[in-house]
Amino acid sequence: MNKKITASQRIGEIGEKAANLQFLRIGFQFDGRSRLEAGIDGIAEVMDDDQPTAKMIAVQVKATERGSYVGETDAGFTYRVRASDFDYWRGSNLPVILVLYRQSDDTFFWKSLENLVGEAERTLQFDKERDVLDGRAKNHLAALTVAKQGHGYYVPPLGGGEEAIINMVPLQLPEEIFVAQTQLSTQKALARMNKVRDGQRYDWMVDETSLWTFCDPLTTPVRDLVERDQVERIETDFLAQHDAVDQQYKFAGLLRHTLGHDFRDLLGWDRKKKQFYFLPTPVGVARKFRYLGAKQKTQADVVSVYQKSKGEGPIDYVRHHSFHPRFERLADQWYLIINPSYYFTSDGERALNYPDALLSGKKRLDTNNTVRGQVIMWHRLLSGMEFEDAGELLAPDTKTDRIIKFGDPPSIELPKSVPEDVWGAKAQKSKKPSGSNEQGSFDL
Repeated sequence: MNKKITASQRIGEIGEKAANLQFLRIGFQFDGRSRLEAGIDGIAEVMDDDQPTAKMIAVQVKATERGSYVGETDAGFTYRVRASDFDYWRGSNLPVILVLYRQSDDTFFWKSLENLVGEAERTLQFDKERDVLDGRAKNHLAALTVAKQGHGYYVPPLGGGEEAIINMVPLQLPEEIFVAQTQLSTQKALARMNKVRDGQRYDWMVDETSLWTFCDPLTTPVRDLVERDQVERIETDFLAQHDAVDQQYKFAGLLRHTLGHDFRDLLGWDRKKKQFYFLPTPVGVARKFRYLGAKQKTQADVVSVYQKSKGEGPIDYVRHHSFHPRFERLADQWYLIINPSYYFTSDGERALNYPDALLSGKKRLDTNNTVRGQVIMWHRLLSGMEFEDAGELLAPDTKTDRIIKFGDPPSIELPKSVPEDVWGAKAQKSKKPSGSNEQGSFDL
């Protein structure tokens, strides 16, 4: 019997060739893979005015000759990802997109697969206007290739120019630091401090047999952790500018402990998730933060209460604005790198048992302006630029005894901009918290 090319093989080959041509029309390169491919048909390279950028996207093409997609209407349709493809794509170190090609009407639709995190995500919702693979998708595709995590800013390689705020806030440190001898390990020092009834302080770091702190230990309960006749005052730069990596790591730990103490009445610390988060108000749960935005006075709902029934009933969960801090030294300057996020509790105090779905859902709704606004908000808080009429926001003495001061975050003029809708389509509207003011929370 003679060999025969199946209809499935033929339409598959047609689909790959058609996708190749479509990417060329958009202005991207497309290189198909060999017949040994197992779920990635080709690699598209982002081109900027015909200049290759070395930004790659993995592409899987699914082609059909004719017929309707599942649940197809004039507005859209659904597509169910196979379990084997789902498992394969999740391990990719490149952004992966799915391209659907239908030969009968020569249509191309695409979807990013970067948010495939669970079984429920396998059903993709396609919008026939938004998800067309043509020139309008150029910036959106390019944006997939740029990491959104880490310090610095996020900007796709295509688009117009704009000003970007870098999420690295410079620190202004005290000129002197106290170094005292101690016989206690970190664990024993913590245990002893936990027994102190009044004036507990954790703004110190134990380095083998010495304790570092910016506050004179002899004037606080920290004196019980040190040898009182072995306290020395030295220049901060001696430790802050040390070249040894382990010393820099410990100094960064001291900065984190000090920051926690400076904002102890406003921010909580989650050791497991390593993030600061807004505490609920002393007289309730929900909290607003009023501050000077980039242009004018504004406010944010930094602790929002969500109830099981709309506007009434028991609390379902509470969402807190939070950030993951990282202290880095660049040249001779220390910076706090702010990575905004969210923290979820069941009642304002107890951590929610399974917050991952809520967190990923909220992150998908965030836009460039949302993240930019959060960086501005955290800077205003750290630098003490909240409104004086903010009510019970801070106790009167907590601002005056802050040890670390903060400068303005640097900004640069970018040649490229961030298209708002590349941050993800708002597929679902989140439940509105009771008494919340989500719209216009951040003024940019």
